[in-house]
Amino acid sequence: MLPSTNSTSISTPAPKRPVLTSACPGWICYAEKTHPHVLGHLSRLKSPQALTGTLIKTVLSQRLNIRPDQIWHLAVMPCFDKKLEASREELTDVYWRPSSADLDPTPPTRDVDCVITARELIMLADTRGISFPSLPQEPLPALSAPLFPDLTLDSYLYPHRHQHTRKRRRRNQDPSAGPSGGYLHHVLQTQLSLHPDNKLHTTRGRNPDVVEYAITRPSRTAHGDEGTPEEEVIFKAARYYGSRNITNLVRKLKPPQPRRLPGAAARPSRPPSTAKSTSTHGPARASAANSMSDYAYVEVMACPGGCTNGGGQIKVDDVGLGDRVRQGLGTEGITQKEWLGRVDEAYFSMSDSSSDSSSAVADDGDVRTGEDDARDHGEVVDGIHVEPVREMLRYWSESTGIGLEKLCYTSFRAVESDVGKADKGGGQERVVELAGRIGGGW
Repeated sequence: MLPSTNSTSISTPAPKRPVLTSACPGWICYAEKTHPHVLGHLSRLKSPQALTGTLIKTVLSQRLNIRPDQIWHLAVMPCFDKKLEASREELTDVYWRPSSADLDPTPPTRDVDCVITARELIMLADTRGISFPSLPQEPLPALSAPLFPDLTLDSYLYPHRHQHTRKRRRRNQDPSAGPSGGYLHHVLQTQLSLHPDNKLHTTRGRNPDVVEYAITRPSRTAHGDEGTPEEEVIFKAARYYGSRNITNLVRKLKPPQPRRLPGAAARPSRPPSTAKSTSTHGPARASAANSMSDYAYVEVMACPGGCTNGGGQIKVDDVGLGDRVRQGLGTEGITQKEWLGRVDEAYFSMSDSSSDSSSAVADDGDVRTGEDDARDHGEVVDGIHVEPVREMLRYWSESTGIGLEKLCYTSFRAVESDVGKADKGGGQERVVELAGRIGGGW
């Protein structure tokens, strides 16, 4: 969507194939510290947490005429590593504030000031005598919530308050999108929307956390034994979750090693191994003859099972949760696998909080309003209208006077470890200085 916004030129260099997701801070930390050769493959788009922080700080500071450091942004996340992401120097106002503010002596301000996990939130509530299971399950009335200071963005962020301008929005997350935000799912659905006659094939790898996808079309030249057209692969993607699978992925992306002997050919990187599982959606198979360069996009997450199984999520055997809290949450007497199944079910069934009498639920699970009864216009990908997203991005950039390359993109860098190196003095002072620059507080 971003290259389609014409309000500003985006000069961020495109990553190499395959493009790797960069929303998982655990994966990013691992890549920067141990495998810098994959940094050129990382998507430069900010994570949802970082994008939200940038949106809040840029818009509110201008609309309320206050400094970014007067705004405090809290994020509740399923992952402890999101705290590391929030402390990155690249995710401060230094990287997006106007050039006229470069001489401002104010220290850099984080886009995300504080991150707490779901587990920490439950423990914090328990210490205050608050029981989440006993709280009402009904959402607050739409008109009782304060308006976002920018009414244009308010209508986008909270569409249930603007039913007359509302487009269709999916009520439920499609389970095929996966438990980590649906990055790969949206890429695949976008490709399929461009060519509705194509087919999507899914192949499971050596374990459930490795899945390969192939979009095919009937070949115009090749035919099978019975004269039927064979399928031609036009787009390949994959999903790699868990540290063990990520290790295999980065090994496949490692560039060829040059031979030390004169005249010797370079040693090629190890090709991906053939998947041992069968596909329930088609004939696509991993081939030892293919390299990772055949893949256009790979969704990478450090936690096995994805983000719903994040380290900051509530576990059935959490010692920090009292018996009363565990009983209220319903974690007693079940296994962690059963509990994770409940978490996934809640995640996929999460609905829009705007279900009211003025909306009707269509057969496909979408929410329709009066305007939606008319014929829809514009590109729609998996129930999402694309043009309103592009309009919002253009408006965000134009209203703040900041280019999208600063608002929506970030950068990554190789991190050289100092472990085992002689400290020539000043090492501890440098650590303290860096901690202070990013808002420290260890």
